[in-house]
Amino acid sequence: MNLSFKKCSLKNLKKLVEISKTTFINAFEKANNPKDFSNYINVAFSESKIRSELLNENSDFYFTYLNNKLVGYFKLNKNEAQTETFNTKTIELERIYVIEQFQHQGIGKYMLFEIFKIVKSNNVSFLWLGVWEKNRAAIKFYQRYDFKKFDTHFYYIGNDKQTDWLMKLDFI
Repeated sequence: MNLSFKKCSLKNLKKLVEISKTTFINAFEKANNPKDFSNYINVAFSESKIRSELLNENSDFYFTYLNNKLVGYFKLNKNEAQTETFNTKTIELERIYVIEQFQHQGIGKYMLFEIFKIVKSNNVSFLWLGVWEKNRAAIKFYQRYDFKKFDTHFYYIGNDKQTDWLMKLDFI
């Protein structure tokens, strides 16, 4: 598979906003209250919000290309950019999305392998993520690569309080 990865910068802002909205809507819109979901999308994936995340030195976005065509992206957080804190050095995989027409081709697996390389080079204890408890396909995907559930936290889509499983993969 001819995949390549490119760290995003401010010059990628518009494309990053577009792919962020599109992939999140495709993944979760049908399972959420339309008004709450629309409000969430407009805030969480606004140009100003994504810009501030791109400018945060502890957050990194990467585009994934298949034969030079953008097919997905992921976001990693370290230090205080993480949505939870731990007593050890960790990295959070906050987002990993493949554009709908490119799903089920093994791209997510290779994205995860690239993430593992990045995490290993940062000498952390574990990589962790939050995944919606109702997203069974994603949970199975992470379990296939030895992620284990270790806790939960709440996540809000508008006023809808949802539960995320916190899953981790130990590196030390």
